[in-house]
Amino acid sequence: MTTDNLHHSRRGIIVPFTIAGVVLVVWTAWWFYLVQQIETRLDAQVEALKQNGWTISHAGVTTTGWPFRARVAIPHAEIVAPSGHGLSAPELVAEANAWNPDHWVVVATDGLTLARAAKGRVGVRGDGLRFSVSHLRERFPDLRVEMIRPVFTAHEAAEPFPIASAERIQFEARPHRENEDADAVDVLFSLQDARGRPGGPVEGATRQGQLTLRLEGVVQEASRLGGPNAAGVFSAWTEAGGRLTDVRGELIAGESRARILSEGLSAGPDGRLQGDLALNAEAPGAAISGLAGAQEGAVNRVGAAGAAAATAIQGDRPVDLMIRFRDGRTWLGPFALAPAPRLF
Repeated sequence: MTTDNLHHSRRGIIVPFTIAGVVLVVWTAWWFYLVQQIETRLDAQVEALKQNGWTISHAGVTTTGWPFRARVAIPHAEIVAPSGHGLSAPELVAEANAWNPDHWVVVATDGLTLARAAKGRVGVRGDGLRFSVSHLRERFPDLRVEMIRPVFTAHEAAEPFPIASAERIQFEARPHRENEDADAVDVLFSLQDARGRPGGPVEGATRQGQLTLRLEGVVQEASRLGGPNAAGVFSAWTEAGGRLTDVRGELIAGESRARILSEGLSAGPDGRLQGDLALNAEAPGAAISGLAGAQEGAVNRVGAAGAAAATAIQGDRPVDLMIRFRDGRTWLGPFALAPAPRLF
């Protein structure tokens, strides 16, 4: 082999390694820059929230994941809004691909505790507790919350939680699909195979069976859903005329089943839901009579018993019902069943 050929052979070996080395150096520099930006923005966001009345505390934050991921571990995290709602966890872990820091997934690795203001705290454990957010630069980012086989345990002296466990809980929010420029967000809530707490209204309505609920709709005036204040996340939204429109869904409670439809729901000054829900129900009497027999909870047992008797004459035939939320109560015809759900 001549000297020229030997030099050419060596260059052929060295050049690829040189290119790979340059790429590695550039990528590593990008990764450390990204990590620095993440930590800086996290600190700035925490300080901004604290100045707005939030309570936020955590132990030392660590960032790892080189070369392809950014992984932020936040031990002993507690985040509570001025309204008293929030969460705490032994550890929260947030991850994003280094080449796409616009999509984050946050995991509660060892369960979490939900703070419910005056109602007290409830512990949540499960096979997966995840929150993801993407398209952070858009007007409305995509949000997704997922709980896989969660189990709920109310803390001592706290109000009982409506359900004891579920197979899966999902919540999704994204810009309105039909008009992304509208001040509106599409939302989806799914509760699959939930079981009520012993003696509670969910257990009663399902006759110790399971509850499945799927609802979707459009949140109007979505830009008013800013950070929670002392009155709650829905307060400013309600004052601005915020409504939930085009509500569609399905409810399965034990042997009872219903399709759900509403053109518009809102919240009153007291934060309780108001508006009408149309139901096309199959065997509704079983669920309503079971609700009347609930041993605990804020159910109006007399009203529920009257509603059960009124629907019993339909037998197993499908029946059209109208649930009305008004005056802070949930009404079926002339019968008050329970307090209306409260948004804030």
